Amino acid sequence: MENFVTFVQTQFKTTIKTIRSDNGSEFFMTNFFANKEIVHQTSCVNTLQQNSIVERKHSHILNVARTLMIQSIYQKFIGHIL
Repeated sequence: MENFVTFVQTQFKTTIKTIRSDNGSEFFMTNFFANKEIVHQTSCVNTLQQNSIVERKHSHILNVARTLMIQSIYQKFIGHIL
């Protein structure tokens, strides 16, 4: 998580304001969130509606990341042809 926050700050020149997750133990970093002034929101346990929102957003982020990677590889390839 710390690497991701640093990555967002350096690449996009912005700060993360809110992180939403399920009640998994991997996001139990209250001191880190407090130091970075990040609001950590958790979904209710066994609530499919909220968990599906998080899953859809996570899936969207992964799809965007894959698309950006493919475009960068494609542009390098086209650059060598031209």
